Amino acid sequence: MELSVPQDKPLAAVFQRIGGGAYPPVVEAFDRGKTIFFPGDPAERVYFLLKGAVKLSRVYEAGEEITVALLRENSVFGVLSLITGQRSDRFYHAVAFTPVELLSSPIEQVEQALKSHPDLSLLMLQGLSSRILQTEMMIETLAHRDMGSRLVSFLLILCRDFGVPTPEGIRIDLKLSHQAIAEAIGSTRVTVTRLLGDLRQEEMISIHKKKLPFITRLPSLSNLPNPVVNSRSE
Repeated sequence: MELSVPQDKPLAAVFQRIGGGAYPPVVEAFDRGKTIFFPGDPAERVYFLLKGAVKLSRVYEAGEEITVALLRENSVFGVLSLITGQRSDRFYHAVAFTPVELLSSPIEQVEQALKSHPDLSLLMLQGLSSRILQTEMMIETLAHRDMGSRLVSFLLILCRDFGVPTPEGIRIDLKLSHQAIAEAIGSTRVTVTRLLGDLRQEEMISIHKKKLPFITRLPSLSNLPNPVVNSRSE
C-alpha cells in the first residue's frame, strides 16, 4: 500500500524517510477495544498513529489496569527500546481507544533513520516529553478517591490533548462512549453516565445530540500545561 502521510506533521517525517526501504511501513486498522500489543510482546515494530486515539496502560498482578496515557493523531509509540538502546519486551498494554489507523515499521529501520537524521531524534524526544507530562497528569487524576473529581480531571486532560476551541466552549474532538471513559478512570459506565449528567445539569458541560461533549466551564481549565504541538510518543 502506498505510504501517504500529512506533510504538516513533523513526526510523520520519521516514517517518510524510511518509506523507501526494503520494508516500507505497513498500514493497519484496529476497531475500538482491540489490542495493538500486550505487555511482554516482543518489541519488534514502531507505530505511527494516523487516525483515532490509543490508550496505553499498565497491567498489574492483581489484574488492575491503570491508564497512563491517551495518544492522539501524529503520535509515535512503541519506542522504548529505541530510547534505552536495548531490545526488550513491551512494557505497556496498547489498545485502540477509538477506531484507529496506524503505520508500523520494523524497529531496526526506524533506528537507522534516527541515526542518519539527528533532527528526527529531537522530534522523538519532544514527543516523549509530552507523553511523560500526560502520564503525570493521569497519575494525579487516578489519585482522586472521589470519582467526580477523577472524571473532571480526566475531562481536563481531554481538553488539553483533544480540545478544539469553539464559540460554545472547548469541544473534545474524540468520539467517546461512557464505557470508554469508565475504563480510562477506573469507574463503571453507570457511574460515569450519572456524573456526566450532574456536570451537564450544572452547565459545566453540554452534549449535543448525544455526540461529543462541549466543555463550557471546568475548574483550572486555563491552567492546563500546553502540549508539545504535533509531537507525541511512547
